[in-house]
Amino acid sequence: MNKNYMVSLIAVIVLFLIAYVGTQQGAGLQMVFGIVVPYLAVILFVVGFARRVMGWSRSAVPFRITTTCGQQPSLPWFKQAKIDNPSSTFGVIIRMFLEIVCFRSLFRNTRMKLKNGTHMTHQLELFLWIGALAFHYAFFTVVVRHLRFFTEPVPFFVTLLENVDAFMRMEVLYDAVQSGLPGVYMSGLVLLAAAFYLFLRRVLLPQVRYISLASDFFPLFLIMGIALSGIFMRYFAKVDIVAIKELTMGLVTFRPSIPEGVGGLFFAHLFLVSVLLAYFPFSKLMHLGGVFLSPTRNMTGNTRQVRHVNPWNYPVKVHTYEEYEDDFREKMVEAGLPVVKMPEEQA
Repeated sequence: MNKNYMVSLIAVIVLFLIAYVGTQQGAGLQMVFGIVVPYLAVILFVVGFARRVMGWSRSAVPFRITTTCGQQPSLPWFKQAKIDNPSSTFGVIIRMFLEIVCFRSLFRNTRMKLKNGTHMTHQLELFLWIGALAFHYAFFTVVVRHLRFFTEPVPFFVTLLENVDAFMRMEVLYDAVQSGLPGVYMSGLVLLAAAFYLFLRRVLLPQVRYISLASDFFPLFLIMGIALSGIFMRYFAKVDIVAIKELTMGLVTFRPSIPEGVGGLFFAHLFLVSVLLAYFPFSKLMHLGGVFLSPTRNMTGNTRQVRHVNPWNYPVKVHTYEEYEDDFREKMVEAGLPVVKMPEEQA
């Protein structure tokens, strides 16, 4: 059984405890975990992200290596798959849009499975597609919602998203008992559930478990730790939202300070976010930027319309087919081979 997930789980727990214990009264590391670490994490994220993207953009792509999932334009009686094998820039834009927004290639992903011990079958992995959509859209929603801590006044679209996301409330209203929770943000719960599903998939499916490394589990546990600590702070622990916003606004305005009332749980939550940011450019999470620069997705499939030549090929004299036929036309006709021009058609 793959034990790599235990290494990642223990690492995340240790990171959480380091920040939580280090910011308790007497330890005096609030400045480190509240100011120094977040700034360093953002610098690592921005520099690392930019360096990876610039490196990819400078990579030579001399050949058309577009992933083809349909017919390329050729003879008139063949219908072209204009999205799956685009030959125009507009087709590439449509393909990239569907790939980024709808995960179209993942929707069409299949998994091989033996049926009755002898028959190989291909099954759509719809649950993986649904889980991936839920994970990414929930993550995006959570990130946008948290802009309220870094902006003043809060943009209208953030407030609108919060109202839509927190449409469900849990309240008990009786004369004897009146209690409840603030508006339940569905994105946080969906994010946690989707990350847990992706973790279970890596553990329970033998093929996926075999190729899973500790680096595959680490970001999942980081995200689950961030989601769990955030949910706990919102619904169960009492945290000073005003003090937290004062801290975050101080970070973005470059006037950092540690106000009174910010507890160790928030510093641990912030530390996990900082670790995720710093780890991001060096992990598989960089597919966020890589998907836009993937030559298998962002290139046109027009090799039957345009001849693409390797730009650094050594210059050699090319013997074209027309020249070849001019040299051997009579012999080709005698041998019964088809030719473009019959001998009598020559001028």
